[in-house]
Amino acid sequence: MSTRVVRAACPHDCPDTCAMLVTVTDGVATDIKGDPDHPNTNGTLCTKVSRYLERTYHEDRLLHPLKRVGKKGEGRFEQISWEEALNLITAKLKEIAARDARAILPYSYAGTMGIVQGESMAMRFFNKLGASRLDRTICSSAGGVGIKYTLGAKMGMDTEQYINSKVILIWGGNSIGSNIHFWTRAQEAKRRGAILIAIDPYRSLTAEKCQHHIALIPGTDAALALGLMHILIRDDLLDHDYIENYTLGFDQLKDRVSTWTPARVASTCGITLEEVEFLGKLYGETAKQREAVAIRVNYGVQRAHGGGMAVRNIACLPALVGAWRLAAGGILLSSGETYPKNEKLLSRPDLEPVDAARPPRTINMSTIGDDLLKKSSSEFGPAVEAVIVYNSNPVAVAPESSKVAQGFARDDLFTVVLEHFKTDTVDYADIVLPATTQLEHTDIHATYGHLYIMANNPAIAPLGESKPNSEIFRLLAGKMGFTDPCFADTDDDIAAMAFDAKHTHAIHFDWATLKRDGWMRLNVADAPFATGGFRTPSGKCEFYSERMKADGLDPLPTYIPPYESVASAPELAKKYPLAMISPPQRNFLNTTFVNVTSLRNTEGEPHLEMNPDDAVTRNIKQGDLVKIFNDRGSMLAKVRITNHARPGLVVALSIWWKKLATDGKNANELTSQRLTDMGRAPTFYDVLVQVEKA
Repeated sequence: MSTRVVRAACPHDCPDTCAMLVTVTDGVATDIKGDPDHPNTNGTLCTKVSRYLERTYHEDRLLHPLKRVGKKGEGRFEQISWEEALNLITAKLKEIAARDARAILPYSYAGTMGIVQGESMAMRFFNKLGASRLDRTICSSAGGVGIKYTLGAKMGMDTEQYINSKVILIWGGNSIGSNIHFWTRAQEAKRRGAILIAIDPYRSLTAEKCQHHIALIPGTDAALALGLMHILIRDDLLDHDYIENYTLGFDQLKDRVSTWTPARVASTCGITLEEVEFLGKLYGETAKQREAVAIRVNYGVQRAHGGGMAVRNIACLPALVGAWRLAAGGILLSSGETYPKNEKLLSRPDLEPVDAARPPRTINMSTIGDDLLKKSSSEFGPAVEAVIVYNSNPVAVAPESSKVAQGFARDDLFTVVLEHFKTDTVDYADIVLPATTQLEHTDIHATYGHLYIMANNPAIAPLGESKPNSEIFRLLAGKMGFTDPCFADTDDDIAAMAFDAKHTHAIHFDWATLKRDGWMRLNVADAPFATGGFRTPSGKCEFYSERMKADGLDPLPTYIPPYESVASAPELAKKYPLAMISPPQRNFLNTTFVNVTSLRNTEGEPHLEMNPDDAVTRNIKQGDLVKIFNDRGSMLAKVRITNHARPGLVVALSIWWKKLATDGKNANELTSQRLTDMGRAPTFYDVLVQVEKA
């Protein structure tokens, strides 16, 4: 018997990016656990990833290439060889490219966050082909743009420092379900005397365990941040020296927030005047005592019309009180741009053909429902004739799902899907290619929640005929006749070029050493903005942004109301009076893990959480099957009556595979393709619905 332990990294769309140790006995993975020596993972994996072996060895794994034999959407296929699959795909791509390669669209996101299996070889392939570009906006682009206008980059506090914070605002996220290792540190800070405040429309598991919960109306976070700034300035809870030396535009900001009185904020946000005053004074007075005040802002904040501005407003708060002076003070949305990635070397945009008659075309992944249904036009360009889907499940995850399914059901659309399982999107594919899981391939990871570069070593041989994404795109490139040397790069070659080893943050980066050790910490100061050094044009935290003005945006923090709310859309609210949000189920990660039986059984079935006041007016009782609907669509779910949902709000925890849901639908039947104020991102939590007994 042969047993070894392999160093790996969790690939999923989560800020924790855990270091894993995989035990392999005679070629079979028999155990998986968190690396106890990795400072962020600290030996612990989330409930989902601790079941990763169940997912890898799942009886429904796709192990061979498939060709559709039924109607689109039926999910009926026959097994074919890799040679036949590659020949069918490349013949179709060559035919389309001869007319206009922009009619070919890649569709991918964060099914794996790995640099090798994510976008590197795939982007080289699509750039060389001249395919349409994909605007990858579906998760974090609104907040990313907002924070970059303010701080200059997606970077901030070190997660490990939160244990020393005295006040922590957990704003727009359920850390227990989506950021467990940050939550561990927040809990330790609480044991040391810190005050934790959850700011979230929904009383999540995290909110339940904080000392205070402020349940504001969805999409009003920007107004609350303006009110906090008003209190800080009104009560002189400011660090004047920090403002003078390391910020830009304070006088204009002071004028702007002067009208955002606590009373106005309370009315706008649907909370009490006392809550606004309490939060502003706690934050400001704690900072005034030179104690660390910290904010962990998450992605729920940005999924409304003004989501980018909301994150920008929140990001202004630490500079006003000088929170950045302390390592345990400041804010974190993402640490992603702390990593000096060699983006151009990895994706090779220089391969893209130059053709004045066919300028590059970009399609937003969040509007795929509309775009798949568009005809050719001078404004849009060629109709989409082929979609290659990898690392995503758009039929389930994209907004206004009925249109997405309608688009993928087109008989004249050629669809290829690289996958592990027969997802909702696979059911519409013409060709299905079996992809490896994280235990079966090489990868390297940056993260967006801590400061460690991570290596993933393959623990087992690929199951069946599955292949890594990188190898699939190498094979396609060969069949297409692409001879550029970059298509011969191995996975190790790509990993070795992933980061700029001359950059001070990654000065010790070496792929061979990283493979052996599993992880390495970036060379970053504990308090990155203690003395300024923001990556903005001015080098300061920009309360006033000339870049925003040049981009047609308000250069100062402001409030942009939701598209759909009782206050902003009163006529619509007469038909659909309830706001709906669809945050993640604890045991799912987007649509990953939904088909893992033990995890799905824990969640039971799709359900809708509703406040007792809203239930009684509709004669709805606990456990009733209800219909949730608006002009875009409907879905069925069992109702759970609970005070976790504030009055006027319903919560559809997500994202269920449609085929595993009660009526073959999920919450994205109801969501809109309208985009955010900046970052061109979706507005998943900017939705009005009505609910009635089914």
